[in-house]
Amino acid sequence: MIALQNLSLGYGSRLLLEKVSTRFAAGSITALIGRNGAGKSTLLRSLTGFLTPTEGDIRLNSHSLREITPGELARTVALVTTERVRITNLSCRDVTALGRAPYTNWIGRMQPEDEKVVMQSLERVGMSDYASRTLDKMSDGECQRVMIARALAQQTPIILLDEPTSFLDMPNRYELCRLLADLAHHEGKCILFSTHELDIALSVCDSIALIESPDLHHLPTAEMIRQGHIERLFGMENFSILAGVK
Repeated sequence: MIALQNLSLGYGSRLLLEKVSTRFAAGSITALIGRNGAGKSTLLRSLTGFLTPTEGDIRLNSHSLREITPGELARTVALVTTERVRITNLSCRDVTALGRAPYTNWIGRMQPEDEKVVMQSLERVGMSDYASRTLDKMSDGECQRVMIARALAQQTPIILLDEPTSFLDMPNRYELCRLLADLAHHEGKCILFSTHELDIALSVCDSIALIESPDLHHLPTAEMIRQGHIERLFGMENFSILAGVK
């Protein structure tokens, strides 16, 4: 679904990733972790075409990102950012409907099928009863669910999320990540999200992608723990025992 081929990323003279190669499969959820400034957001933005690699290639569904048109990209990848969204004049339904932009006609007019997708997306994240409420009247957790509903309405096989659990309390963090895992496993989405929540990443994710600049270690979750990459990078003694891996 996502393939990195000898990918190098950086700013100016600073190299964040060097000749990294790995794949993220459909139907799986992966946590992207690393120290602050390691390049997590840079990698996510590169996958959406916002940033250009210094070397190598990114392939989405076997197509080079360089060759994908903006319209095709909008139907392939959805991005949920970490910014708090408080739009006073737009309802949850209106915000979710923004995800239909790649499919509506040239004046952006919604068709009955688009309306159906919007409501199904809100229902999928448990927000259909809030469709007419504006975001300024909702909690951070509820707003984040609406942002995910917008991504679902975009109907892309790939969903990228930058720190989706920011500003949420612990119960909502787990609930949100379990929702993402359910979307990956039951709807075949390829989901990659950056996070600092190691406990949540280890409990819900199929694999972990750890940036140890300029390297990227991408392994199944249990194997990542056994190999000690997390323990070494974050200086956490007895991490394997704490994580429940023998």
